[in-house]
Amino acid sequence: MPPAALLVLAILVEVAGTIALRYTDGFTKLTPSLLAVVSYATAFYLVALVLRTMPVSVTYAVWSAVGTAAVAVIGMTMLDEPATVLKIASLVLIVIGVVGLNVEGTH
Repeated sequence: MPPAALLVLAILVEVAGTIALRYTDGFTKLTPSLLAVVSYATAFYLVALVLRTMPVSVTYAVWSAVGTAAVAVIGMTMLDEPATVLKIASLVLIVIGVVGLNVEGTH
């Protein structure tokens, strides 16, 4: 599987784990706790595979930023978290930063 596809999969799995973490109630609920742990372990494994061929600076920047932005958007749209101007502007800055790292990484 191409590294970019593995990275997308790692992001999706990590986001699922983060959302599951919200429902663990401090790891007292078995199903969401297992989902969170398995998701994070899988995400780390997939990122390790990506790092075989992609630079760590780009890989980690994309993985963490896209995951952060996705969780924030899910929180604001599906979990009744406030969508403030500062939050949205901050998400835009995260995306700009990742794009900048990717552009610089290609030179």
